[in-house]
Amino acid sequence: MATSPPLHLQAQVPPPLDSWSKTSRYLFAAAVGAFVWIAYAVVLTAPGRVAGTQSDRIGPALLIDFVFGVAAVASLAVRRRHPLAVACLVAAASVVSVSSTGALIVAVVSMATWRRRWWVLVTGAVCAAGAIVSESVYRPRFTPAEVSSSEGSAGATAVNVLIVLGIFAAAVAAGFYLATRRELLASLRERAATLEREQLLLASAARNAERTRIAREMHDELAHRISLVALHAGALAYREDLSRAETAATAQTIQLGAQSALAELRQVLGVLRDGGAVRTQPTLAELPALLADVRETGAVVRLDTSQLPQGAMPDPAGLPELLSRTSFRILQETLTNARKHAPGEPVDVRLSGAAGTWLDIEVRNRVTVKTGAESVDPATTDAASPSDGVGLAGLGERAALAGGTLEYGAEPDGVFVVSARLPWLT
Repeated sequence: MATSPPLHLQAQVPPPLDSWSKTSRYLFAAAVGAFVWIAYAVVLTAPGRVAGTQSDRIGPALLIDFVFGVAAVASLAVRRRHPLAVACLVAAASVVSVSSTGALIVAVVSMATWRRRWWVLVTGAVCAAGAIVSESVYRPRFTPAEVSSSEGSAGATAVNVLIVLGIFAAAVAAGFYLATRRELLASLRERAATLEREQLLLASAARNAERTRIAREMHDELAHRISLVALHAGALAYREDLSRAETAATAQTIQLGAQSALAELRQVLGVLRDGGAVRTQPTLAELPALLADVRETGAVVRLDTSQLPQGAMPDPAGLPELLSRTSFRILQETLTNARKHAPGEPVDVRLSGAAGTWLDIEVRNRVTVKTGAESVDPATTDAASPSDGVGLAGLGERAALAGGTLEYGAEPDGVFVVSARLPWLT
């Protein structure tokens, strides 16, 4: 992919010109040159100013002036490739051609946009030398005697040099201004390009974050319900001693679980649709229902809240929403994992902390190790939902977003522990 040159080079290298910009520069050079040439011709051919044979020199001098002026305008075609050479040549042509004045202005402006001081000094010296030679050597040879006697003096030469240098200084100032303006425009274009790239990166990051959020939300919402459905379905397939009423009750539990999973799936997908309402996230207010669902499968869950204020669960309505929502998701995921990977083992859940400090969550269960020869009861394990490794990683992200931490791992005694610490802001 092509890259832009540095800003200082962008300011020096002339930008491409459209057709009108090119034409306007030639028109300006030709118009100024024609105006000065006509004015000078009128002065030289004014009635009563022609003396003797000098009148024969005026015509050829004006013709030479005109030819050099046309050549000077034509040389502007290569001024961008050779700015210093063109400016010096046009300045030299001005010795015999006042009609090259317009071309000289354009050439000097173009040269000055490069902002190289020694170029300016060289061109200025050529312009000053040309003005001196023109006024003191060339023009007295064909100027009428009464004009020559005054215009060929040192004072007239000095005035002519000052006029030429004044025009030159104005052209240099215009060139420097154009270069500065180009640099500013290049800087603005670079800034706009940088902002556009940053916007694309932010949009990409937002899309990735949204995909992660969707995946986490789908996992949190569905893993719990589907694991319950798989658990009851395994029991129904494995147990042959169930009565008709027990089978019907289990089938009804499976049906209700599947319906709940579908309803939650529809709610999650509704958030993704344009104009979909924002879904209310579950909080610790739903913790009793979560524990009831888990215990309904026959799992043993012991909840210890003795280290909380007043030794009991605080009112969920008084907890910060982010803390309550994150805590519920951590408990939901860890209980689902315990049922999937340690079937039949009791789970100990301990909550501790106080407002203004931290809320500590610890979930412990013994890891179940089974050999290949052992049979696994589908009624006690969620074989239909193999671990994909994203649950605990997602919990770590949730805890970090809430300003807390989450750690997990197996202890030497074979107990798997998930511990989280979340800020309990008041």
